[in-house]
Amino acid sequence: MAKREHFTTLTDEQLVLHYQQHHEQKALAVVYLRYYELVYGVCVKYLKDQDLAKDAVMTIYEELTTKLLKHDPENFKAWLYILSKHHCLMQLRRQKGNYFEEISNSFMQLEDNWHLEDILTKEQHLSGLEHCIEQLNTEQQQTIKLFYLEEKCYNDITEITGLEWNKVRSLIQNGKRNLKICMDKNEQ
Repeated sequence: MAKREHFTTLTDEQLVLHYQQHHEQKALAVVYLRYYELVYGVCVKYLKDQDLAKDAVMTIYEELTTKLLKHDPENFKAWLYILSKHHCLMQLRRQKGNYFEEISNSFMQLEDNWHLEDILTKEQHLSGLEHCIEQLNTEQQQTIKLFYLEEKCYNDITEITGLEWNKVRSLIQNGKRNLKICMDKNEQ
C-alpha cells in the first residue's frame, strides 16, 4: 500500500518512465486514473453511447500497456487525449464499414434504384478523395497517407520520413486543408 501512495506523489512523466522501465501496472494504473474522466468524456463525445464508451475506456487502458513501451510521450495527458480520440474514430470507422457491408449484402435483394445511386455517390466521393490526395505535393501525400491510412503518430512519421516534428505537423495540417479545398471544388 505504501508503494501505491508513493506513486500518487509522482508526476505523469515519472509514472510513465517507471512503467516503461519496470513494467509495473500500478504505475500505469495511477497515471491512467488521473485522466479516466477525460478519456471517458472523449469516448462518450465520439461514440455517443455510454456503454460503448466504458468498453473503449477499458480497451484504451489495455492498449496503453503496449503503446507506452513503444512511445515516449512528452505530455501524457495530451497524448492520451489524442490516443483516445483516434481509438474512437477508428471504432466508428470499423462500425461504419460493418454497416456498409450489411447494406451491400441486403442490397442484392432490393430493387430500389435510389440505393444504387447512394452507393455510386459514395464511390465517387472516395474516387474524388483519391484524386485529391494525388494532387498534393509528395511530402503532403506521404504524411497524409501515413497519418490517416496507416494511423501513424507524428513521432512515427518523423522517424519514417526523417522530417522534423513541426514539419510533419505542418504538412498534415496543410494537406488536410488542401484536401478540403480540392474536395469542395470537385463537389461543385
